[in-house]
Amino acid sequence: MTVVLAHLLTPVDFGLVAMVTAITGVGQAFADLGLSEATIQHPDITHDQVSALFWINLAIGLGLTLITAALAPILAWFYHDPRLIAITLVTSLVFLIGGLRVQPDALLKRQMRFKSAAIRDIVGCILGVLASIGMALAGAGYWAIVAYPIVANLNCMVGSWLMVNWRPSLPTRDVEIRSLVTFGGGVAASYLIDSLKNNLSNVAIGWYWGAAPLGMFTRAYTLLMRPLNQLTGPAQGVVVPAFSRLHDDPDRFARYYLRTVSLIMWFAAPIFGFLFVAARPAIGLLLGHQWVGAVPVFEILAISAVPLLLVQSSGWVLVSRGESGRLLKLTLILFAVVIISLLVGLPFGINGVALCYSIALLVTLPWALKLTFRDTNLTLGRLAQTLLYPISVSLVGIVFAKLFLHLVAPQRAILQLLTVALAFVVTCAASALIPKVREEVLSFRDLIGVFGWPKRTVEVASL
Repeated sequence: MTVVLAHLLTPVDFGLVAMVTAITGVGQAFADLGLSEATIQHPDITHDQVSALFWINLAIGLGLTLITAALAPILAWFYHDPRLIAITLVTSLVFLIGGLRVQPDALLKRQMRFKSAAIRDIVGCILGVLASIGMALAGAGYWAIVAYPIVANLNCMVGSWLMVNWRPSLPTRDVEIRSLVTFGGGVAASYLIDSLKNNLSNVAIGWYWGAAPLGMFTRAYTLLMRPLNQLTGPAQGVVVPAFSRLHDDPDRFARYYLRTVSLIMWFAAPIFGFLFVAARPAIGLLLGHQWVGAVPVFEILAISAVPLLLVQSSGWVLVSRGESGRLLKLTLILFAVVIISLLVGLPFGINGVALCYSIALLVTLPWALKLTFRDTNLTLGRLAQTLLYPISVSLVGIVFAKLFLHLVAPQRAILQLLTVALAFVVTCAASALIPKVREEVLSFRDLIGVFGWPKRTVEVASL
């Protein structure tokens, strides 16, 4: 969808929507109050408790919809663009839809019905993409971008209710949910701060530099996060429910965490290595030459891909262990670091923002992981040993691809992409000759044991 819309729309269209989503994205992180994680992580939960959490989520969703709608004229004044009023009013509906789907989504994950959830997400995504592209072709402009999350989330919400064998009962006062809300509140506060951290750059760039530079920055950031989210999003839905049943077995917990990160890194490191080398032809071919200004931003942000993945995996560890307080502390420190990097980089344009952000994340990563691993059998040394081969293979692939690209010197973008891809394929294939690499790859089949946890152990009590 991003590729098609980039050819049909302008950087200003993307920038206008990003000005709104930079604000609504913060509310989205807080929308479920962390109660989906509470439903997934809690060892025993009753029908009445889930029902109570559902009504809380619905109330929060409705409240955020009304608050966002009230902010519409303020955003238009802040960014000096009256078009933002209508965009904000329509976008606010996402919160109400989200409030309706939180608990059905959480129950599907708790019951480890990952296939059903995947089908729901694919159908919702396809319908959202079709609606968005259809509107763009009809000349709807930025409304094509606004339409996607509403259509996709609405269809996913309906799909969740059709799939889950659960309906809420009316709320009662005698249901004990204090511990669930306390845990969820800590998680939600962390997600809120993390979303502030991620969207603060968009707000600052839109205010300081305007819609067009913001459009360039958001496209580069989206191109980075899209493959990352495709890897970590499904993984999070699987590992958090599974790891929540392993935290009483520290050795097994640590072993499966390391193998999960290793598996993801074997996919992620070569992908981002390829994108780093092939950024210019990839963006030119996929998005069009009007987006060439996003190339240096993407190249700089690609440096932060692996640290971002590891920071996300920290959330898996802390949520599955019920460490919402430590997760909040970690998020607060990272938020402060990003603010400092933004203040330093903003005067130097979108490239300066990207560079300072990447450097700040790299410098902070060891401390963040050390805090995450406290009171577990995980250490920085064990993680470094786990990441040694995928990172090394990716770095060799980058060097080989750049040399190969220089020697062959293809002129057309598609040939440049094929040249870089071939270099990485050869590098990864050659790494299979190393016995340790083969042994590591074969060990991934052991993950089936934890991710295939018997369904009866995760059913909701009294349902």
